[in-house]
Amino acid sequence: MVYTPISSLNHLQSEMLKSLSFYKDDLHIMETRLQEVAWKNTSFEARQDIEHFENQFILQRNNIGRLRHHINEFVQEAAGGIKAHDNHVKDALAEKQNKLEEDYKTLERVIGELLRDFNRFLTKWM
Repeated sequence: MVYTPISSLNHLQSEMLKSLSFYKDDLHIMETRLQEVAWKNTSFEARQDIEHFENQFILQRNNIGRLRHHINEFVQEAAGGIKAHDNHVKDALAEKQNKLEEDYKTLERVIGELLRDFNRFLTKWM
């Protein structure tokens, strides 16, 4: 079995977890703003957009939770591997980290696009 030195794995997990908490807080702020818009605008067009953003916020909050769970599982698995193999982990674990980083970057891009769309929405309805 092939092992990789732990030093070659990035310690991005803690940074990703911090960023996910920030994104979760950001979604909460957006939801609060959306409630303000919903209260002030009752037109059919506004209601459609409001429902769209409500659904997107729920979806992204779920995506954040799922990714956070996968990161925490990775951290647990890596910790076990480090203890068992003298600060080395299986190469498969390094591949898992790469997948987590890809998933994180995708989520980051999606949330960034959602924020830009939401800001355009706010400009239109506030």
